[in-house]
Amino acid sequence: MLTAKVMLLGDMGVGKTSILHRLVYDRFEGQYKSTLGVEILSHDVAPADGGEPTRLVLWDTDGDFGTQIFDTVYVTGASAAIIVSDVTRPQTVTRMVELVRGFEERFPGRPYKALLNKIDLPEAAGSAGAIG
Repeated sequence: MLTAKVMLLGDMGVGKTSILHRLVYDRFEGQYKSTLGVEILSHDVAPADGGEPTRLVLWDTDGDFGTQIFDTVYVTGASAAIIVSDVTRPQTVTRMVELVRGFEERFPGRPYKALLNKIDLPEAAGSAGAIG
């Protein structure tokens, strides 16, 4: 089985833990405690073409790191990243862009996805125009 270390990056409260728990445990809870340091979970993915499965080792990071996350040992060996922002808080979108740039510089050519979270919240209707 192949293994890939995937970092979840973004400010505090953007929903990294919610996304992680939805993927790994197939559940959503409205209340989570802030992640301290890092939480590590794994999720096995079977490719659609019947090839070798991949174990995603998902590192849910503490949003207090900001762009300083790239100066920590947590990112060592990262294969990919999911970089999350909260569409109802435009400053988190700005931070997401900074984290994308930092990931590209630290890990050139490695895949990442930038994810605008909480688009389903009523506050998102007014915020969406502000970021787009």
